[in-house]
Amino acid sequence: MTGMANARERIVRTWSATADADGAGRYSRYFTGTLLPELRKLPGFEGAFLLRRDLDSDGTVELTAHTFWASLEMIRAFTGDDVTVAVVEPTARAMPLDFDRTATHRGVVADAVS
Repeated sequence: MTGMANARERIVRTWSATADADGAGRYSRYFTGTLLPELRKLPGFEGAFLLRRDLDSDGTVELTAHTFWASLEMIRAFTGDDVTVAVVEPTARAMPLDFDRTATHRGVVADAVS
């Protein structure tokens, strides 16, 4: 995703969760140490961001995962027929306080990441 490009299809799959500080840290380590290596093996996977936003002074945070895919068909190979269903492994389900059961998808119109 470097430079300005809009010549080919790219889909961003977005999923969110809320967690306390400990759960957010554990999920972040899971994301980088377990999930990303598995996603990198999949055809059409093009990268990811895990974003964190503090929600309150008690340490509750929102985590938002954005994964980048070559096409909706490649996402379907990962998720199955219903691409809106969130894929959250049992190990990861125990880390956040709550998480979205669905994911959203958006097409990339312009790419300005350098």
